[in-house]
Amino acid sequence: MALWQEWWVWMLAGAVLAIMEVLIPGFILLGFAIGAGLTGGLIWLGVLGSSFGTILLVFAFVSIIAWLALRRLVGVRHGQVKVWDRDINDG
Repeated sequence: MALWQEWWVWMLAGAVLAIMEVLIPGFILLGFAIGAGLTGGLIWLGVLGSSFGTILLVFAFVSIIAWLALRRLVGVRHGQVKVWDRDINDG
């Protein structure tokens, strides 16, 4: 069995991406972490087959949906303006 067909590989990838999200905030990697976790869960449950294309398509679809949902929930609101209190060059 190929490594990308193993559910634990996808779960591990999701955990690594979630940890990286903590180190590099922005809710970008968290969508991919959710996608990898759900893909691993679907493989574990036996819902997904062993086709690389199908697994990759599910991962991409779930990641995009998760990213869009996160952007809607925690992103910049319509009409919101980011105000900078100090400049990076201020000492």
